[in-house]
Order: sequence, then C-alpha cells, then structure tokens
Amino acid sequence: MLRIAVVGSGPSGVYTVQSLLDQLAAQQVPVAVDVLDRLPCPFGLVRYGVAPDHEKIKSLQGTLRQVLERPGVRFLGNVPVGEGGVPTRRLSELYHAVVYCVGAARDRRLGIPGEDLAGSCSATDFVSWYSAHPDALDAGFPLSARAAVVIGVGNVAVDVARILARGADELRLTDMPQGPLDELAAGAVRDVYMVGRRGPSQAKFTTKELRELGTLPGADVVVDGEELAADPGYADPAGLSGPAKRNVAALRGWAGAAEHGRERRIHLRFFLRPAEILDDGRGAVRGVRFERTAADGTGGVVGTGRFVDVDAQLVLRSVGYRGVPLPGLPFDPRGGTVPHAQGRVLREGVPSPGEYVAGWIKRGPTGVIGTNRPCAKETAGSVLADAPSLALRQVTDTDPLDALRAAGLAPVEWPGWLGIEAAEAALGRTLSRGPVKIADWAGLLTAARGG
Repeated sequence: MLRIAVVGSGPSGVYTVQSLLDQLAAQQVPVAVDVLDRLPCPFGLVRYGVAPDHEKIKSLQGTLRQVLERPGVRFLGNVPVGEGGVPTRRLSELYHAVVYCVGAARDRRLGIPGEDLAGSCSATDFVSWYSAHPDALDAGFPLSARAAVVIGVGNVAVDVARILARGADELRLTDMPQGPLDELAAGAVRDVYMVGRRGPSQAKFTTKELRELGTLPGADVVVDGEELAADPGYADPAGLSGPAKRNVAALRGWAGAAEHGRERRIHLRFFLRPAEILDDGRGAVRGVRFERTAADGTGGVVGTGRFVDVDAQLVLRSVGYRGVPLPGLPFDPRGGTVPHAQGRVLREGVPSPGEYVAGWIKRGPTGVIGTNRPCAKETAGSVLADAPSLALRQVTDTDPLDALRAAGLAPVEWPGWLGIEAAEAALGRTLSRGPVKIADWAGLLTAARGG
C-alpha cells in the first residue's frame, strides 16, 4: 500500500487528495493518505481567507469535508512541517510520496516611504484578524479613522473594502469572532478608497465581487468618470476579454448614478500609483500620495509626474502574495515557488523521488479556488505515473501518527476538529449568534481535546 502525505488542507491540498484517490483507485493501487496541517483546523484559506459574509463560497467547506472523510484519508492537524515541527526529510522516511500544498504565506510590500507608519498595514493581516486565524494579532487597526485606503484592485481588496463598509448588523450574521465584530461596529470609517495603478479594464477583481459592492445597503459606490474614460478599453471595450467587458459595464453603470447619501462611500479609483504614505508628524498615517499614471498602449502604465494626495488614517496594501521557503525543499526566490516539472519537485534540475507540489507553491499565487483543481490533477497524475517506483521506496514500518507523537507533536485528528466545530457552535449560542470562530490557539486546542 502506498503511503502518501499531503501537506496542507486548503483547496489545493484537498483537491490533490481527491484526485489521488480517484486516479489511484481507477488503477487499483491501494493507498492511504494523511493530510497534515500546521493548524488544528482544516480547509485553509476557505476558513481563514474567504470573507465571513461570503457564505456561498464558505459553503465549499462541505465539499472539502466529504473528501477528508473518505476511507483511507486521515486528517492530522497541529502538525507543523519544517522549522519547529517535523522535518521534510523525516516525512520522506515515513511516506512513499509527499505532496506539499503550502500556499503563499507572505504578502508583497509596496517599497515606498512611509510604509511602516502606524496605520499602514497588510490586508493579509487584516483578513487574518477578522477571520480568526490563531496566528493573527490584534494589530490595533485604527478603525477610528474616518477614511481608509485599500491599495490594490483584486478580490482581496474588494473583500477588505466591503467589510469596512458593511454594517455591524449584517456582520453579526456571520461567524466573525466577537472581538473584531465589536471593533468594526464601533469604527468610524466612512470613506473607503480602493485604488489601482492601471485602468479599470485591467483590474483583477471578478465581476461578481465588484457588483456586490453596489448591493451594500449602507454604502454608495463612487467612481471618477475622467479616470474611467482614460482607459482605452473603457472607451472601446470591443477588444476586451469577457470578464473585463463585464467589469467595465458594471463601472459604467455607477458612473452615471447619483449618490444616495448613505452612511458610507466606496470610492473606486484608477491610474494612481502609490508614491508615499504621508506622516501626520506623530509617526502615524495621514494620507497617501499617488502619482497619476497613464496607459502606455501596451497594457502597462507610465508615470505622468503629477501627484494626488488622498487623506486617510488607515492604509491596507493588497498587492499580492508570495511563497516562502520551506526548510528542506528547494526554492526559487524569483517566483516564490518550488522548482518542479508537472508537480515533481526538482533538485538541481532533476526530479526528486517522492516529492511533489501543488497549488500556489507550485504555480505562484494566481487564479481562483477552482484553479486548484487542474493543478492538483496534474500533480496527482505524476504521482500515479511514478507509483511503481514509489512502491519500491523504503519507508519505516512505524505508523506515521505514532512517529509524529514520538517526536513530541500532538496531532489533532478529525474528532478533534469536530470538537472545535461543536465549541464554536456553543460559543455562538452564548452570544445569540450562529457559530462563532474561536480565535486563539489555546481555545482551539482545548476544544479539540474535549475541554
């Protein structure tokens, strides 16, 4: 029987498990799969990255759950791999094959003056905070700010802008932890600026996410007609892709709409490149200075030398993610990925027996959740092709779970995760809400152990 470890229980990891089981079963290859995760909870970014008010996307957990509950699959949470946990070389001793689906954990920086001022924060950290990631710290996001700037025009930027503009009564219906909910409810943010350096036809948000901004009952969407018109694709969308055409159409509808005088406003701004985060003289943010850009005719932009200041006391950068090295695996610092060929890890250009990658650490932080399916299928196909040679690899006779415990780790198995779910439901009842996420390591581990 092939023993396979999949490191990471987010969509890329679970889709890899699903594809492995389906492809190996079709070839009648017996297999046992352990899904290892550093966190005691499964589902990765579906639990800790999808906005709490996106119930339809969050319901994907049900699909992932079905895979993790299949015979021959074992969830082992609270198992860090690499520094402070089980070394990659030890996994290679315990399993015939290891598939690393560890994502891209670090956010990209802007590299401009003022980026480290108080009130200048990572959107990734903000999302982790309101999503109850146990590593998240209450970074003291200045929600007393009257205005916030979100730098970036991808779906994460839209999520962050929407959460800042949503009313507390709407967020109370979600599983957002009580602390962030209370702070957002007491917040004073009234103007949210979402800013991109290129034009609207090149924005990375999806139309569904974009249009959702217009459905918020307490917020107006404001666009700058001159900025929209500066995009050649806006003026003549005939040559645009389908998604870009739909985005342009949504923005066009707002361009001619009057404001309704609602409590909050979401300003969508384009052709503005951040140049400096401005200091209020006390080490905190007072605004952002942007350089006006112009389309260069080849899909990029050029600076114009003209600058625009936007007053704000909170800045959230959302300009992408980057993979980080995992000790024991090769790493390409240029792309923030592990070198591979069809998912097979390459060491000095040669496939390393029994080591594979899938997801963002394989291809970079691109695509949506569904993009992980074909990516996982390709890697699983490589494992299937290698199965005869993998079966000849010598692995220890010890049950990997026993080996992990002997190494001083305390894996959380599936019943422990069910205990966390039960504890979150109970917490919600005490707050007259639905299930509410537990936001700290101690609480999660206590719940997993039945405390």
